This record gives sequence, C-alpha cells and structure tokens, in this order.
Amino acid sequence: MPQPVPSVPDYPLDEVSVVAATPGLKAIADDTRMAILDLLAERAATTSQLADVLGKPKGTVGYHLGVLQDAGLIHVVRTAKVRAMTEKYFGRVARTFRVEGPMDDRFAMLRRVIDECVFPDGEVLPMFTLRHLRIPAERALEYAQRLVELSEEFVNDDPGGDTTFGLLAGIYPTALPGWEAADE
Repeated sequence: MPQPVPSVPDYPLDEVSVVAATPGLKAIADDTRMAILDLLAERAATTSQLADVLGKPKGTVGYHLGVLQDAGLIHVVRTAKVRAMTEKYFGRVARTFRVEGPMDDRFAMLRRVIDECVFPDGEVLPMFTLRHLRIPAERALEYAQRLVELSEEFVNDDPGGDTTFGLLAGIYPTALPGWEAADE
C-alpha cells in the first residue's frame, strides 16, 4: 500500500538528517529554537512571521535563525520580493533529526515534555502509559521502528484545531529485575 504524500510542510525537505551531538544539541537546546523548528515543520516562514507567532522581537528571532542555520538544521527555502526588500522564507532541512555521538544531556527531551505539558481540567489528554517487559533486543528494535512510523504519521497529519499537541514515544533498556527465562 503506498504511503500518503505528506501535506506539510509547504516546501521539499529530506526525511531524516543526521546531526552531530555536540553542535546539533547546542543549537536545539533552547526553547525558542525548538519552537522555531516546530513551527517550520508545518510551513516555511519569514523572520517577521516567526516573531509575530512567538511574540518575540525580530532581532531575537533572527539571531536564533542564524544559530539554527549555522548548525545546518534550517535553510532558506524560497524568497519573495516585498517592495524594495527580499524576504527569506526559512524551512527545516529534514522532517526528523537523528542525533549521533555522545550526548551531554540525555534527558533534555523529557524535561521539555515536562515543561510544556498542560493538564486541562476534565480533559482526557494528556495520556501517558509506562510498561516494562523482558524481550530480546531484536523485538525492542522492531517496536522502536513502529514508534518511528507512528511519530512520522503524527507529524505528517493535516494541521488544524486550536491546540498544538506533542507526541513522546520511546523504548529503552532498564536495569529493572526480571524473571529468568523459563526452562525448556
């Protein structure tokens, strides 16, 4: 069955880009830069447009765009002539960034979820579940691939509604005790 063509963003980009841990994580270890990357996942935008949505000065947003551009995470995807000026529209270089190499802060993503998650009274969401099971590493890798596919489906969905939702998915080894394998 053919995969649906993503409707977002409104510019071409790679599916995955490998980011070196040190410079890449430093570039995205900032709330404003992460917010910019999230917005650019939906559509290309100018410095002014991003500044308006983020409620920040254009100079501040321009600085953060420069950091992201220097790290190779975004680039100019098109330009438009407005009066005597040329506006640059920025976009991500890839839908997904895969960090490789040693990471100084392995829990930055989890802290971000804790910081941005809201708990509206009477709502079903957010929803979290935590499960543990002793399985072979090969099966864990199969689950990891399914989680990647689910996250890709999530980010390729058509945007709409009034709320921006986050999706956190992961599978990880633990040091928890487990039953010995059953004798055969």
